[in-house]
Amino acid sequence: MIALKPARAQSDRRSGSRGGDALCALLRPAAEAVEAALGRWLSDPLIPTALAEAMRYASLNGGKRIRPALVLFSADAVADAADRPADPMPAAVAVELVHCYSLVHDDLPAMDDDALRRGRPTCHVRYGEAMAILVGDALLTRAFEVLARGVAEAPLSARLTGELAAAAGPAGIIAGQAADMGLCDVPDGPEGLRSIHARKTGALIRAAVRMGAICAGAGEEALAALTAFGEAAGLAFQVTDDLLDATASAKILGKTPGKDAEAGKRNYVAALGIEPTRRLAADLNARAAAALEILGPPADTLRHLAALLSERDR
Repeated sequence: MIALKPARAQSDRRSGSRGGDALCALLRPAAEAVEAALGRWLSDPLIPTALAEAMRYASLNGGKRIRPALVLFSADAVADAADRPADPMPAAVAVELVHCYSLVHDDLPAMDDDALRRGRPTCHVRYGEAMAILVGDALLTRAFEVLARGVAEAPLSARLTGELAAAAGPAGIIAGQAADMGLCDVPDGPEGLRSIHARKTGALIRAAVRMGAICAGAGEEALAALTAFGEAAGLAFQVTDDLLDATASAKILGKTPGKDAEAGKRNYVAALGIEPTRRLAADLNARAAAALEILGPPADTLRHLAALLSERDR
């Protein structure tokens, strides 16, 4: 088992990169371990070569691996590696595969129609729309294969599968995307925004935290605390994303800025203004930190990660 408790780094507010050097330093050990595990699960001789290349393009060598890191850090907050019922890495890989699938499909012309992702051409720009659709399908289904084959204990595998399916499914990411595109009714005002983003972005972050806790054998109290953390942190992540979309450059974002405003999509900056949105993000991050109090020092890495994520707009 690779040690995934990096030293606490000081926040670097001078950095112009998304999240800054301190965030990269905190995530690097987890990101490298996840990258290696992703590579193993995507190296399958049965996958046609062209499809395998596109899947790897959409999944490897890009992104900070925030969601799988949340799986691993959440497990660390509950128990040491020797005391866990299961290694959290398969859950981390599955979560990242679902995230990558969602990005590929979000970028499609019928969805957000974006040409840039993680500083590179999006999957459909590089490989064509048909291949991008199939890449998304392939990454999503492989995620559940990872949980089925990578988690030996059948009851635990089933529980993790249920968590991820709920987050990715028609009451989670897909519901959020449908609402974001105006394909279903959503309440007006901040409550409607919360409904959209708690699903489109927050659901997978919440699931990542819960899945790590489940792999580590969390009891009811610890799982409830981490769930509350995941819900607050997930919404804070999207609120900060809205700030970045309004204020950051393509170099910092790694994707096209201002797309939501151009498309007339609802977001916190448009609804509240920049400074109230910053205050909301700060409030949500305070709630996330407070939820971890009962876990004590083992949750320090999660606390630090949440603080650094909140500074992405600085």
